[in-house]
Amino acid sequence: MRWQGQTIDDADPAALPGLENRNGIVQSVTTPEFSGMTFHEVLAKSALNAVPGPSRMPFNWTINPYRGCSHACVYCLDPSTLVLCADGRQRQIGGLRVGEEIIGTQRQGRYRRYVRTRVEAKWTTRKSAYRITLADGTELVASGDHRFLTDRGWKHVADTHGGQRPHLTLNNRLLGFGAGSPPAPDGAEHEDYRLGYLSGMIRGDGMIFHGVYPSKERIRHVHRFRLALKDEEALDRTRAYLSSEGIRTITRAFAPESETRAPMVAIHTAKKADVDLIETRLTAIPFMQSREWQRGFLSGIFDAEGSCSRGVLRISNSDPILLNTTMSALSTFGIPCVLEPARANGVRCVRVTGGLPARMKFFAVVSPAITRKLSIEGTAVKSVADLRIVSIEPLPGTRTLVDITTGTGDFVANGVISHNCFARGTHQYLDLDAGHDFDSQIVVKTNIVDVLRRELRRGSWQHETVALGTNTDPYQRAEGRYRLMPGIIQALAESGTPMSILTKGTLVRRDIPLLMEAAKRVPIDIQMSIAMYDDALQHSIEPGTPTTQARLDTVRALTDAGFRVGVFLMPVLPHITDSVGAIDEALSRIADAGADHAVYGALHLRAGVKPWFFEWLQRERPDLVASYRGLYPGAAAEAPKGYRQWLAKRMRPLIRTHGLHTQSEEDHDRMRGIMRERMRPTPASAPPATKAEMLF
Repeated sequence: MRWQGQTIDDADPAALPGLENRNGIVQSVTTPEFSGMTFHEVLAKSALNAVPGPSRMPFNWTINPYRGCSHACVYCLDPSTLVLCADGRQRQIGGLRVGEEIIGTQRQGRYRRYVRTRVEAKWTTRKSAYRITLADGTELVASGDHRFLTDRGWKHVADTHGGQRPHLTLNNRLLGFGAGSPPAPDGAEHEDYRLGYLSGMIRGDGMIFHGVYPSKERIRHVHRFRLALKDEEALDRTRAYLSSEGIRTITRAFAPESETRAPMVAIHTAKKADVDLIETRLTAIPFMQSREWQRGFLSGIFDAEGSCSRGVLRISNSDPILLNTTMSALSTFGIPCVLEPARANGVRCVRVTGGLPARMKFFAVVSPAITRKLSIEGTAVKSVADLRIVSIEPLPGTRTLVDITTGTGDFVANGVISHNCFARGTHQYLDLDAGHDFDSQIVVKTNIVDVLRRELRRGSWQHETVALGTNTDPYQRAEGRYRLMPGIIQALAESGTPMSILTKGTLVRRDIPLLMEAAKRVPIDIQMSIAMYDDALQHSIEPGTPTTQARLDTVRALTDAGFRVGVFLMPVLPHITDSVGAIDEALSRIADAGADHAVYGALHLRAGVKPWFFEWLQRERPDLVASYRGLYPGAAAEAPKGYRQWLAKRMRPLIRTHGLHTQSEEDHDRMRGIMRERMRPTPASAPPATKAEMLF
């Protein structure tokens, strides 16, 4: 249901900026009762949504009268922030595109390591921001909501909730390698950089030959230049730089591929004037070397003679002049190094010291051409750099900020581990911003009942079960204002279409009389999501939602009305709510409320919620952090199979003891996809429930 799929003559002037002229928006509404939220009333073109492709879900159709949520986080960075990409180079976050490969992190065994991931979403917003300065000179500009990984876990930039969330202080140290002072600008097209690169590359790996071949007829003078490499990136750069000096080269195959060697390609010239120019000017080492020349030289000598293996960056050569020039250039840019002893063949190595921070500074400063030498995949995240926070300054006004969603839930921003924001594809599909708009802009399909009735009258409709609550809760806060569910229930019942409802909202009690009438015509399945049975824990994990008792009372009301109500006891939190005592109490209260069956499942931590949950765990139950890291290592979202089997052996006898039915394991698997989105813990910073949400 895209905006352009709507039909309306005039859009309300209060619509979102940029959407005023699009068809579909009837009006945009704000009310004191829903402070901070805007409802965008639209005319939907369709109501029934087909579940795409082969699905494990026990239904093929859904209805979602609302889009959007008020509980998302907004994390943002300055557009100029450098993000580490999968090719080892750093690019500004403002220039990244969805689908690009970048570097994130995952915990693997004892260490968090750098791994490949992708940009899954990107958006901009305008917010106030802070400047964070680190001891090594790294600077970051981010919103107060943004989170960075510290030696004490994930922390927000600023505390905007009265001490209720972890935030950065001057006692913290960020994790990563740092950016230090801003890297030198890309001088690849600067003349001195080109000359430095050619000098380092050709002196390091090129061949210049002058020969005399006498014969009876004449003496033949031969002049040749050749550069043979297996990495075409460096060969292409050298060819281009020679061309800029008026030297045209010919490209030929040099050596075929073998079991121990990659194929090699070479560039040639046999023109005497060009060979002389290469030898006398382009490979010369100036007595007074500019910084740009030194940058280019380091890039060229590294592409020719450098390596970066097992975390060690070396540049090898036997020429004392080249070794000294390399050491001097590294010193100019503050990159620490040592000259290793000579090997048996006379070759010596300049080794860059200082670990990953020094290596990444080298790459950022000199811009080598060969990508394969830049990768840090698999490297452990260790903060050798001095990443202590030395200042956190609020910046005046508001500014444009950018954020992304990634597959790992994080990325590397200016050399430190930065939290990923999770975006909702439904809002982006509607061309709404997935950042601030997702938090505060709720799309309401005001004509959904009329559209649904029209679709249900089609001769092709097979009266299959329709599920409500698979994407967003049909009894969320907005339902208290718009009352769309009564019309949906009536339309489905009158057409003879079975329905299922999954909710954690107590507002469903309002519609019990209507549901009773509808149940005389069609089967109706109702499920209530209730995960926490300790009031303090429920308030901590799910602030802003109806209380456990209010939801149990709703189960009782539905049961008394004749419905066989199921309770989703999901998620079960390992070592917190999985004890015999906790499960027994929960099932006892579920049974007392009159529920017919219970569906259980262990905590599922997808990338968007995993950092927040571990932050909550660090704050509330630090004694369990190590255990949870063992259960959910790296990017793992599911609890281990062994734990799930153990939980089943504990759960099933207790469920039977309390006279409840349970779904089969196959049914569990089918329903798990629904609940992964709906069982997500709600951030502690979420606003409290409004009167509309707590009517009953």
